[in-house]
Amino acid sequence: MPISHHNERFCGVTDNQLDCGLTLTSRHCDVKDLDDLRVCIPQKTCCNAEMEENLSQRSSRDFEKLMDDTSEELRDTFMTGHKRFDDFFLELLENTERSLNEMFLRTYGKPYLQNAEVFQGLFAELKRYYAGGNVNLEEMLNDFWVRLLERMFQLLNSQYLITEDYLECIGKYVEQLKPFGDVPKKLKSQVTRAFIAARTFVQGLMVGREVANRVSKVTMSSACVSGFTKMLYCSYCQGLFTLKPCNNYCLNVMKGCLANQADLDPEWSKYIDAMLLVTERLEGPFNIESVMEPIDVKISEAIMNMQENSMQLSYQVFQGCGQPKPSGMSRSSRSVSDTFSGRFSPYNPEELPTAAAATRLDRLVTDVKEKLKKFRKFWSSLPEAFCQEEHVAAAESTEDDCWNGRDKGRYVPEVLKDGLTNQANNPEVSVDISRPDTQIRQQIMALRVMTNKLKNAYDGNDIFFQDSNDESSGSGSGSGFTETSVTESNSFITDAPIQEAEKTEESSPASIVQPNLLLLLVFTALALKEPWR
Repeated sequence: MPISHHNERFCGVTDNQLDCGLTLTSRHCDVKDLDDLRVCIPQKTCCNAEMEENLSQRSSRDFEKLMDDTSEELRDTFMTGHKRFDDFFLELLENTERSLNEMFLRTYGKPYLQNAEVFQGLFAELKRYYAGGNVNLEEMLNDFWVRLLERMFQLLNSQYLITEDYLECIGKYVEQLKPFGDVPKKLKSQVTRAFIAARTFVQGLMVGREVANRVSKVTMSSACVSGFTKMLYCSYCQGLFTLKPCNNYCLNVMKGCLANQADLDPEWSKYIDAMLLVTERLEGPFNIESVMEPIDVKISEAIMNMQENSMQLSYQVFQGCGQPKPSGMSRSSRSVSDTFSGRFSPYNPEELPTAAAATRLDRLVTDVKEKLKKFRKFWSSLPEAFCQEEHVAAAESTEDDCWNGRDKGRYVPEVLKDGLTNQANNPEVSVDISRPDTQIRQQIMALRVMTNKLKNAYDGNDIFFQDSNDESSGSGSGSGFTETSVTESNSFITDAPIQEAEKTEESSPASIVQPNLLLLLVFTALALKEPWR
């Protein structure tokens, strides 16, 4: 990965003067000066302990800058990606709620205002779920339809006194009554899968951001500092001021210094693969944008369905829960405008909500997919990325004209493989393979947990999280989400949620409120049968 902001060596050299404040001379050195050195072996210049310490400090800063520059694009991808998707989803929810409110107010008027808290509660719970709240989407949506049924039943039967106990009885028979047709079932499937995918993907971006931030800030070991100092600056102590480290020499130093980061790679690759799978769902069957934008139309269709069958529904309820007492208000005294009697069509494309910066979900997904693929092997490729920088190491073609750690010439030792267990005999950096870096191991576990959540989201399975006030950071990911239960699944579903066909036929308010002759015949036939229980 190319590094920006570097055009010359870390400490430029002119006439044996280092711009980092060191002066190297060719005078005779005291034996004591030589004995105090721990890293470099002077021959043609005098490097004392103070100089070597300054070089070591400079090496640490150089290494940190290399890591910071090399991981900058990775960190920026996850930081900006998380913000863009989060802003998009939150704005989509706000716009959808506002659209529903405006249309229902225009269409249903006073009855909607009197019952608006039912719809407000629906969106409040959807927002709480998206924000990480421990909300069971299916139960929440079931409760919404029960509450809507109760309000609708009261509106359509205001000539009766409907008590809380009576409403509770109605709620027990929702599944049998199916007052809203198939809309609740279809919408529940679409909403739950879309929200699971959206929330989990955004959390995945957050975890990726935190892992990248934490791993790129891991402290260098003393052995790594020594190895890096020897590679970059000990050539100065031999008067080889312009000689760059051999490429293979650089690789062994970096593989020793970045051994723990390389061990992150297998789990990181699985995590990236899982993120890419969820992007497929976001583009296809679990597209939250295509689910939420027409939700007002779908809820209105459900309301229309109940109104059209209100007489039959009321009869069934009376048979199951008993005949309620009259309220003293006749049904005919209510005007049609005081009931949910409207019907409207979906809004035009130009009225659709827009995302932040006019970016729609498909564009966001396309952009982030390419970047995720690019970073799939990021951590194991770090040594090569570091050593490809011209100010860090010589080109591979100059293998006989480079600094090999002792003098000018070819670097003979074999380049080791990646990872901690392969560094037992690293010739340049002493690595304790029995002591993995604790922070790196925490990030590996955080990725493993997130990958499992992403796989569940791909399957459309819900995962429960603690509310934000109960969150902990025990996973070490810094994501702020703690898993309380995860549904295991080894199979990926490939079927899309059932798409709902929109009704196109129009019904006048009169046909909705007044029963026709066919309905009267139906009710007469039902009355001859045994009471429904």
